[in-house]
Amino acid sequence: MFALTFADVEQAAAQLHGVAHVTPVMTSRTLDALTGRALFLKCEQFQRGGAFKFRGAYNAISRLSEHERQCGVIAFSSGNHAQGVALAAQLAGVPAVICMPDDAPPVKLAATRDYGAEVVIYQRATTDREAFARTLAAQRGLTLIPPYDHPHIMAGQGTAAHELLTQIPELDALIMPVGGGGLISGCTIAAKAHNPTLRIFGVETEGADDVRRSLACGERVTIDPPTTIADGIRTTAPGFLTFPIIRQYVEQILVVPDAAVLETMRFLLLRMKLAVEPTGAVGLAAVMMGLLPPACQRIGVIISGGNVDPALLACLG
Repeated sequence: MFALTFADVEQAAAQLHGVAHVTPVMTSRTLDALTGRALFLKCEQFQRGGAFKFRGAYNAISRLSEHERQCGVIAFSSGNHAQGVALAAQLAGVPAVICMPDDAPPVKLAATRDYGAEVVIYQRATTDREAFARTLAAQRGLTLIPPYDHPHIMAGQGTAAHELLTQIPELDALIMPVGGGGLISGCTIAAKAHNPTLRIFGVETEGADDVRRSLACGERVTIDPPTTIADGIRTTAPGFLTFPIIRQYVEQILVVPDAAVLETMRFLLLRMKLAVEPTGAVGLAAVMMGLLPPACQRIGVIISGGNVDPALLACLG
């Protein structure tokens, strides 16, 4: 028994209707020619808050009791979940506290504060971020909105694939970044409901491959805090609730180097005029490296976000 069903994803879609953006699907003849496949990019960088994370955050916050709303929420995140929770809380009139690491991208830190959240900084290298947030939550009476390991979060993220497969029904594969697993678990449940034969692939960067290692061992593995340009997938272990879904349905976790991610970001910016953050580019990087099986010809690629540091963006030109 998994933590969510397709009915949960459908309920999340109803909660998000009229609030979240229906993000566009972009195509490129140049990209198709380069890869020898038909690619459909689900552009979640155009979602509110600049990433898919708004979907799960709003779905979770919209279900709080009146008492929980009055007391407020807390989250821990390097960026996109922080922004998603801050924005969702602002829309719901709920106070929000966000615990962010000392190396969080400045653009994400600034945006989180701009949405009205209180930001509390912790040291990534020495602090257990979840323990830190839970302690603060207990002290202040706040409700924790976790970044991925929660049914409402997972269901909300799954609406991205639900939406994509409504827009482009005939796909034979779906690929996306994987950190803690909220996106890929929710999207997998949605995708398999649309088409049980759809092949699902996740992508991590070198050194940040906790999910790949976990699948190889058959159980959740914890790694040291990874160093990667893709800050959105700097997780140390897959989620307790997300991992069983990944283990059951995800065909393979692919691994790409940071250099390939940068090249993909450059292509997206210069050829498709899309500003995409590193984590958002990892799925397409794997396709451009030829890592998918040849039989996968019509591929949905979830571009997870576009909150890229301006300094990094300037280097791509």
